[in-house]
This record gives sequence, C-alpha cells and structure tokens, in this order.
Amino acid sequence: MSMRNIIIGASLVASIAFSVMPSTTIAAEGGAEPLPNHKWGYEGIFGSFDSTQLKRGAQIYFEVCAGCHSIEMVYYRNLVDIGFSEDEAKAIASEYEVQDGPNDEGEMFSRPARLSDRFVKPFANENAARSANGGAFPPDLSVITKARHGGANYVYGLMTGYMEEAPEGFELSEGTYYNKYFAGHQIFMAQPLFDEAVEYTDGTEATLDQHAKDVAAFLAWTSNPELEERKRLGVKVILYLIILTSMFYVLKRRIWNRICLDEYTHGPYVEEFETEINKNKRPN
Repeated sequence: MSMRNIIIGASLVASIAFSVMPSTTIAAEGGAEPLPNHKWGYEGIFGSFDSTQLKRGAQIYFEVCAGCHSIEMVYYRNLVDIGFSEDEAKAIASEYEVQDGPNDEGEMFSRPARLSDRFVKPFANENAARSANGGAFPPDLSVITKARHGGANYVYGLMTGYMEEAPEGFELSEGTYYNKYFAGHQIFMAQPLFDEAVEYTDGTEATLDQHAKDVAAFLAWTSNPELEERKRLGVKVILYLIILTSMFYVLKRRIWNRICLDEYTHGPYVEEFETEINKNKRPN
C-alpha cells in the first residue's frame, strides 16, 4: 500500500470519527434548555466508575429516591460490586420487606429482603404508585440514563434545573413544578435534592451539585453495571487483533517475497536474462 493511500485512508477515518462525535452542548427535548455537559469519569475507553461516588449515589437513592422510584433490575448483592461490604449490603437489604411463600400452610408471608432479592419496589403496582403521586407514575430508574437523551447529564440537569418560580408569562399547571431542563418545563416531581439533603457518611460536602453528580453516576452504573468488564474485554480484543494483524502482515510479506523471488529465478525472466547473455557472447 502506497503512502498516498495510507494518508487518504487515515483522513477518511478521522473525518468519520469527528462526524459522529457528540457536540459539546447536549440538546434537550421539547424546547427545554440544553443539558449541562458534565465530564464523567466512566466515559472513554479507559474510564471507570468511582466506587466512592457510587456509594454516595446509592445513599441518595435509598434515602431520597427509593420512596417513589424503583430500580427493579438490580439485586442487593450487586451493591458489593460498587464497594459495599457483604455485611453492609445485607444491612441495607434487611431494611426492606418482601413477600415470599407459600409456607407449609400454603400462605404467603413477609420477610426481610436478602442479597438474592431485587431492590424492593416502593409500591405494589402502578395504580398504587399513581394514587400516591397525584396521578403521575414515577418511572423505574434501572436504565433511566439509557432511556433518556443525554444519559447521566439528563439526570444531573433534572436535579439542578428546578426554579423557585416560573418565568414571567409562563403558567404552571396545578401540581407541577418548573424545571428548565425538563421537556415542556412542567414536572410533577417536586425538587428532591437540596444542599445538605443527605449527610454523607464519608464526610464529602453535601451540596446540591454534589448530590446531583453522585446520584447521576449511580444511575449510570445501574444502567451499565457491566461497563467496566466490557471495556476490559474490548481492550483485550483490540490488542489481540493488533497482534494478529501484525502476524498476518509479516506472513504475507514472507509469502509474497518468496513468490516474487521464485518468479524472477525460475520464470520467463531467467530465459530473457540467458538470451541477453548469449547475445553478448556472440562475436561481432
């Protein structure tokens, strides 16, 4: 391959890569303001979750969010993966009750949750959830950062986008609150986080901004608990492909060098060379 072709190929790859890169400003939906573009530590090929931040985010979820929102796809045992000890995870699970059974008498019974149980839902069913929230249904947060445009930035923006009063001329419907990052700006959920809404056990300053970052990171983890494992596997695959490609390139060079050598030493070029020599040997 010529140097010109290599340069053209590299330029094409670079142009495609830049064309699919996200903009520095993440657009929001429904006329809302552009979402804040926060840089998350788990982004990028070598990015990873901060277990300390995930534990703070879990604390916020259990103390603030779990009263209305469920995370049905996560088990209590998964808390061990983000830095909680097994005893701490058991203690968290034991604070909730699940219905089990039937027992020997054929009756259902309640028991404390175990590590093998999924996060307990705050409401028995959707109707109960709507009845407790003025008709609004709090969505499950298991994959919220995948389901909403902007991912973790959406959660962070939603937590920090509340305003005490709507702008002049904007009329809020009854039971709604103004949020500049929410589509339509009207949201049934009251502002859940404030400065010092949660007292962190690790001593981190409990500001609204910190709360929003921590719970957004935690919900990004619940949406992608296997993210770090997939990245590690991806790096291994890339290294393997680089080595394999290098081996094939060396093998190709050796095979074609031998073919070309055989062609020059056993092909028609030898006959032409001998004919030319014989011509030169003939007397003038």
